[in-house]
Amino acid sequence: MADAKSEIRYLTAPSIELKKKKYCRFKKSGIKYIDYKDPEFLKKFLNEQGKILPRRITGTSLKYQRRVAQAVKRARHLALLPFVTDMLK
Repeated sequence: MADAKSEIRYLTAPSIELKKKKYCRFKKSGIKYIDYKDPEFLKKFLNEQGKILPRRITGTSLKYQRRVAQAVKRARHLALLPFVTDMLK
């Protein structure tokens, strides 16, 4: 019984993680044109199945999210990116 008392553990206060503010990488870097011929850059905006990630996850502004979507669709049409895949990354 003495061993059971020595193993009493107290709960610690939960650590509060500060969420990083999302930002548009295009506005921050000053990128004006999203090149559809660069599949490695466009893969950053796709998940493992090849779907386009939403704005709430990437933090991209509406203007550039539309341009990213258009660039991904053009790259898919030219077979630079797959439409559907099992493991893209």
